[in-house]
Amino acid sequence: MKVTVSPSAGFCFGVNRAIHLVYELIEQGKKVCTLGPIIHNNHMVEEFSQKGVRILEDVFQAKEGEWVVLRSHGVTRQEMQYLNDNHIPYTDAACPYVTRIQQIVWKESGATDTVVIVTGDEQHPEVQSVLSYCRCPHYVVDTADSMLSLLRNNGNFVENKVILVSQTTFNIQIYEECVRIAKKVCTNHVFFDTICNATAVRQQEAIQLAQKCDIMVVVGGRHSSNTAKLRDVCQQFCPTVLVESAVDLNETDFIGRNKVGLTAGASTPARIIKEVQTTMSEFVSNVNGDDISFEEGLEQTLKSVRTGDRVTGVVTAIAPTEVQVEIGTKHAGYIPVNELTDDPNKTPEDIVKVGDELELVVTRVNDVEGTVSLSKRRLDAIAGYEKVCEAAESGEVLDGVVVDVVRGGVIAVTNGTKVFIPASQATASRNDSLEALLKQPVSFKIIEVNRGRRRAVGSIRSVLKEQRKMLQDKFWEDVEVGKVYQGTVKSFTNYGAFIGLGGVDGMIHISELSWQRIKHPSEVLKEGDIVEVYIKDLDNEARKISLGYKKVEDNPWEVLKRTYAIDDVVKAKVVSMTSFGVFANIIPGIDGLIHISQISKQHVEKPQDVLAIGQEVDVKITDIDFDKKRVSLSIRALLEEPAQNEAGDSAPDAKSPIEEAEEKTVVYEVGPDGAVGDAPAGNDEAAE
Repeated sequence: MKVTVSPSAGFCFGVNRAIHLVYELIEQGKKVCTLGPIIHNNHMVEEFSQKGVRILEDVFQAKEGEWVVLRSHGVTRQEMQYLNDNHIPYTDAACPYVTRIQQIVWKESGATDTVVIVTGDEQHPEVQSVLSYCRCPHYVVDTADSMLSLLRNNGNFVENKVILVSQTTFNIQIYEECVRIAKKVCTNHVFFDTICNATAVRQQEAIQLAQKCDIMVVVGGRHSSNTAKLRDVCQQFCPTVLVESAVDLNETDFIGRNKVGLTAGASTPARIIKEVQTTMSEFVSNVNGDDISFEEGLEQTLKSVRTGDRVTGVVTAIAPTEVQVEIGTKHAGYIPVNELTDDPNKTPEDIVKVGDELELVVTRVNDVEGTVSLSKRRLDAIAGYEKVCEAAESGEVLDGVVVDVVRGGVIAVTNGTKVFIPASQATASRNDSLEALLKQPVSFKIIEVNRGRRRAVGSIRSVLKEQRKMLQDKFWEDVEVGKVYQGTVKSFTNYGAFIGLGGVDGMIHISELSWQRIKHPSEVLKEGDIVEVYIKDLDNEARKISLGYKKVEDNPWEVLKRTYAIDDVVKAKVVSMTSFGVFANIIPGIDGLIHISQISKQHVEKPQDVLAIGQEVDVKITDIDFDKKRVSLSIRALLEEPAQNEAGDSAPDAKSPIEEAEEKTVVYEVGPDGAVGDAPAGNDEAAE
């Protein structure tokens, strides 16, 4: 009797991930409970139960201190919302393919008329989770006939927009037939390929195997949807039995069966498959009386390993240059250190230990020497590429590191897989340097994959754009006039500086940068400066922000008020001259007037005869008018005391230099460059 085993029998990616997540939490000492059975396999559920894992029938049963694991089939949107609202700690072990259907239904049902889900069981947890994301009328069908009946009895399907999805583990042939029927009836339809790759491959292998066998044995849980579909597709071609364990083989008739096929559902542990194999070997020996047992025949099938095959190996020894593994054949398997990892700084002991079980790929078979060269690194890269492909479908954001800058973009590595990111998708702005990304961690989305050439194209910009949009929305929810922020100086124009506030930009007008007159914002700030600004004005419709920067306490007139008073003596620098006096700078931003009569005790014909631009002189503050922002200064007051009249009284109060200047009929204009010149005749306003 010839026995053939389906290559993909056993745990799929999603189930394997869920099982490992539970084990990790148990090892961390968490008090674990699962929302429903983690997978549809009684053996695994019982094993977890013995380790203290409790099964919840609904989220309301979660107790304080427990860590909830969400089953691989996914949970409803309402259950997820309850967990988040009540801050219940959880780990989402849902298969990525299930999550993808949820996302498709949520997105598409918001802009469509009808959703049709093709499944064998409407009450299946996966189907219930998907239905919870549906925002429009929906229907469930399980066969091509029920699909045809649905379309015939609902005339509005002809013109309405209809989307079609299937359960991840559904029968491929039935789903394809339902799609063909929908295409004939619906003029506005969209269908999605939502059957997971593992299911598709497993079913196709099972069909090919069943066509060559006299009987098929399918191992798996009776409540497992994908296991039931395997049985259904196999029994179209030969008698098929579904067993949960070796005990169920007692009623199986192998008499006269020359070719036997064996496969297993995606949630079936390897130890259960092995147990079934061992028991079947006893049946074959007893019933057929052959010299070769069923198990020996099975082992012979497994002995035929070829380059490129994926195998499971157990580490038996570790050497400095290689790792020895047992792969279940007569070959001695070994992994060269350069095929164990890409990291030259790590030793084999850093990565594996004796007894570890590894997924490997065969790189070379030497039947003469009885050795098999294996690689973990290459399989990791393959798995990494599959994750990249899944991310392309789901829109998941991947993390990686930029390892090279090439012509037209950069190369980032994620999960051992290289992803090309074009220059146009690498930075937030086309002017940003690509070199700055080298060896930096980045987040990106996959926007294109070419499975044939095993290439992927990513986009950092799309992630940055989404992050910026989130920051912008949050900013505009909280912003108000007067609110203070810290920002970064990003760029300048002649009329102001643009400040980044974390997702949004605001502008400080040049007049708001300094209390003194400046010609360009770069006189006050430089790019990259961290500055404190406040919201001066908002335009919510145009989403424009005006910022304030200069502080009231820095106003030169406030400084003058705090620092100086009338009769104080200060040093001043002559900055300009007029026919009636000179202007001298007291502090930055404030010039005082020294009237010509206050320059000297002697008569002064012209200020230029006594003073020069740039000259520093001691002056006395004789008057301050904060309302009109004027300061009167005197040199003469420091040279003589006020004259006494014959009666001993002080002379009548003299007019201040500013008042005398106001009485003059000649006015002087200050030009843009600060020069003082004569005003047009007839202007009677006082000179400043």
